[in-house]
Amino acid sequence: MPLTGGLGHSGLYGTVLAICLIPTVVAAAALFRASRNRPAGVRPAFALLTAGVTTVAAVLLGAAVVLLATGGRAFVDEPIHCVTFLVTGAGIGVAVTLMGVGLLRLPGIVAPENRLARALDGTLLMIGLLYFAWTGFLAHWHERVLGGEVPTRLLVDCAVVAVPVVLAGAVACIALISVVHRPRPHRRAIATSVGVGLICLGLVGLLAASTGRTATWVLLGGAAAVVAGSFAVAPGAVAPNRPVTPARETTTSWLSLAAVVLAMFTTAARAVVTGDFVLDPLSVVLAIAVGTLLTVQQLLARRAIRRIAERLADSEAHFRAIAHTDALTELANRRELLRILQEEVPGGPACVLLSIDLDGFKNINDIRGHDVGDAVLVEVARRLRSNVRPGDCPARLGGDEFAVLMWAKPTEAKRMAGRILDVLTQPYELASGTVFVTASIGLAGCLEADSIDSLLRNADLALRFAKQSGKNRVEAYDVAYDDLVRRHTELEHELRGAVDRGELMLVYQPVVEVATGAVVGVEALLRWHHPRLGTVPPAEFIPLAEEVGLIHGVGRFVVHEAARQLSRWVADGHDLWMSVNASVRELHTPEYAELIREVLRVHRVPAGRLTIEITEHAAAHDVGQLVHRLAELRALGVRVALDDFGSEYSSLKLLRTLPVDALKIDRELLENDCAPETPLDAPAEAGASGPAPIVDVVVTIGQRLGLDVVAEGVSTPGQRDLLVGYGCRYAQGLLFGGGMPAERVEALFRHVGEVDSGHEIRHG
Repeated sequence: MPLTGGLGHSGLYGTVLAICLIPTVVAAAALFRASRNRPAGVRPAFALLTAGVTTVAAVLLGAAVVLLATGGRAFVDEPIHCVTFLVTGAGIGVAVTLMGVGLLRLPGIVAPENRLARALDGTLLMIGLLYFAWTGFLAHWHERVLGGEVPTRLLVDCAVVAVPVVLAGAVACIALISVVHRPRPHRRAIATSVGVGLICLGLVGLLAASTGRTATWVLLGGAAAVVAGSFAVAPGAVAPNRPVTPARETTTSWLSLAAVVLAMFTTAARAVVTGDFVLDPLSVVLAIAVGTLLTVQQLLARRAIRRIAERLADSEAHFRAIAHTDALTELANRRELLRILQEEVPGGPACVLLSIDLDGFKNINDIRGHDVGDAVLVEVARRLRSNVRPGDCPARLGGDEFAVLMWAKPTEAKRMAGRILDVLTQPYELASGTVFVTASIGLAGCLEADSIDSLLRNADLALRFAKQSGKNRVEAYDVAYDDLVRRHTELEHELRGAVDRGELMLVYQPVVEVATGAVVGVEALLRWHHPRLGTVPPAEFIPLAEEVGLIHGVGRFVVHEAARQLSRWVADGHDLWMSVNASVRELHTPEYAELIREVLRVHRVPAGRLTIEITEHAAAHDVGQLVHRLAELRALGVRVALDDFGSEYSSLKLLRTLPVDALKIDRELLENDCAPETPLDAPAEAGASGPAPIVDVVVTIGQRLGLDVVAEGVSTPGQRDLLVGYGCRYAQGLLFGGGMPAERVEALFRHVGEVDSGHEIRHG
């Protein structure tokens, strides 16, 4: 029933206000505490909510005080009623505005860029529902109940109620949309949104009840909504800080559009049923408001779509840049280089592709660590970027492989490549120390290639030959490389079955005692005779076997065949030793010592008669692991010889580190000692002009270290006599015989005579 009777109504209204005041104060306190304890980015939202709920409490307290002070005359006396009602309405309007703004700023409710759109959604939903209610119910009630002239006080009350009702309804609708549009349930966000919405709806009820012309259930319903909303806001405010799922980006709420459609449908249905197609003034105002909001909403939607499209374009460009950029060096990667080659090279100006590889970069990673290796790669990229011309494209293809696409003629590009090589070989001053790296560069012009693939292949071929030619150099592509590659491929194919087809064989070069010429040992040398390709030089197929991983099978054949022949000679009474060459790849495998153990057991060869030779070049790399492998061989009783001693990799430290039994002096040292200034028919005399006798020094060092010394490459009597003068005991070379079949070695035995055990090289 309507609440009429000022004093009676004031008592009930005051009691309800007192009941509502307590939970609103509690909610305001909780929100105030949250605004102080939340992260900086969240505090403004809780501060606005605190201000809004505090304003609600102040309005409720002020209304209660007025009722108590006037003794209920606030519902009877016109001046007091107008002032009270106006202040209450203004306070409620301010309160719901603050709560609405705070709700929109609350994390997880709406994306910051969509706050205005969400506010329009809520307002449109509220006006749509009001339009539906007015057209469907309120307009008919207005005509039936109020009839003609409306009292002035009622008009004032309606005017005062209209603004806060619209604001409160809009905020309540915003809260509803925020809950519906959550991507997944989030209790804190839902509780806060529902609480704010209920408080706003409750305030509408309390404001309407303050006119004294509404039913009791409006007053009690409004009070219940305020109390429930306050209790819903408080738990959400005191909930612990947790990551909040970002709100979905939405340009338009389907709820607001549904309300508009419902209002339009109701208007059309009413016109059809009543036959009155003329809208009343309020319906016209609401229709204009709906149309205006829809227009603004569509403009915002277009702006949001444009913003999303721009963001997608930026993201696409960003990810495209990531996909075409090397993550470590920020140079173009292989994909980007291929794109440029495919899109810009055909029909474009003359260009040259440089293929760059760092020499020995793996050793930097293994010894200094990958962090240092990465720092070197970054510095290489910086130097490339700083030393190419504008428009040229430096790229990292992977690992320590780089490339540079130059828009230049081959002659100019080769000059630029030389400058790049000089820059890359400069010391790398890093935080961990100085690093020295060299590089090899292959160069290929686009005019020499008939496709992008062939251009890349030509550059790689040139790089390969630059490395094979000594590294740290620039090599331009030559069409002759194609023939070499075809031969390389053919040799690789044929070498895979050479052992099974019996095409590999051993020849033996004698090692003699220099003073007597007696044979004390032989070195097993591998030969390949192919029925179609003819004799393939060892310098060609042995590096190939190492490169393609066939050296293990070839090495197994060599050591078994050499041990088999040695076993026969020992059984025939020949007291000599057999030397077998081993590659660094074989030695670095744990199975190599087991292979030698198996060979000694199967062929019943005394371990001291088998010598494993390693080149000084191979020994200079990864010395730590090599020492371990050589120690395993010596533990079997096998002797170890350091071959090619005196090459560019030699060092006295290496001699003291490696567990070896013999030195084999490189032939170049002997040739240098036998220069034209030194007579070949007599040892060099002290003080004579010409180069210092290095072989003499090596022999002395070997003897001091207890090592047997063998001079290689002895081809003249003068060289032999020089070795005698130096005190070098053993030698091998063309003067004593080259590589020969076993039968010729046996004939040499018979020619020289039985080998005297006194000429035997010392065993350990």
